[in-house]
Amino acid sequence: MTFRRGASCACYVGVFYFLYLINIGNTQLLINVKNQGGDVLQETITANVSEDAVTLEFQRSDGTLITQLVDFRNDVQILKALVLGEEERGQSQYQVMCFVCHFQKGEFISSDAMSKLRQKNPGTIRTPEEDKGRENFTMDLFVNVAKSGVISRHIASLCSEAGDATYTREVDIKLWAAQPGASLSVLMGAVTRYPSPVRHDAAVAYNVVEDDPSAAAGVSDTTASTGRCLETIDPWTPCLCHLEMCIGWYPCGLKYCKGKGDGKAGSVGGSYRCGIKTCKKCSLFSYYVRQKQLCLWDE
Repeated sequence: MTFRRGASCACYVGVFYFLYLINIGNTQLLINVKNQGGDVLQETITANVSEDAVTLEFQRSDGTLITQLVDFRNDVQILKALVLGEEERGQSQYQVMCFVCHFQKGEFISSDAMSKLRQKNPGTIRTPEEDKGRENFTMDLFVNVAKSGVISRHIASLCSEAGDATYTREVDIKLWAAQPGASLSVLMGAVTRYPSPVRHDAAVAYNVVEDDPSAAAGVSDTTASTGRCLETIDPWTPCLCHLEMCIGWYPCGLKYCKGKGDGKAGSVGGSYRCGIKTCKKCSLFSYYVRQKQLCLWDE
């Protein structure tokens, strides 16, 4: 996978090409990715340089539509899942969930770098160079979508159908509050806690990131009886749902090559961007639902 080295060059040797969209400032790539089950999925990756954001979207083999949006300006990542209903089990419509988390710079290439990618063989089936494993998230806050602009302006549009199912964590709120010009009180005004405390016991403890104990700061000292949906019999009882989303292929870093210099004695060429590193990463979310009927897959 290669980058354009100069605007004046007419020919490029590489794997990616531009597929221009109607909207100025947007570029889009279509990537064929094979998942663990052997199915080939098509990812659409859109870079919006003017908004400094990248959106990745694909449909899983079970029909679930996954959308990942990275807002580089605000260090925000939104993962959205649109899950089709199971008519034979009383679900006639789809449901939408959004998970909003702090984004670490360097985990995804920038929107500007993304916009410069080319694709030589669009039909090629891609596999990632590195599997980053699974990161676990215990979500302890609801996001008020109507007030979510203080976190990211993209939440309102992307999560408009998840008004009562958009989640974040207190630890993420504190990370955003530490940014210049941010206010913890303003950010907390855009979220609410669960209607009842969440039990944090052995049944759900594995969902806390081991190297980040603060991820469960908002729920670790509670003693209420909300249990995992997997263990809940009554379909109308509140419980903790688990949902895993895996991004099978995404550009997670840049590669640099050394220049050859100008051929003169003692000349040393500088480094330049010559490609990208690709990764796979899964996220497992634990979050509150009003009734088990909204979490039928967690069985």
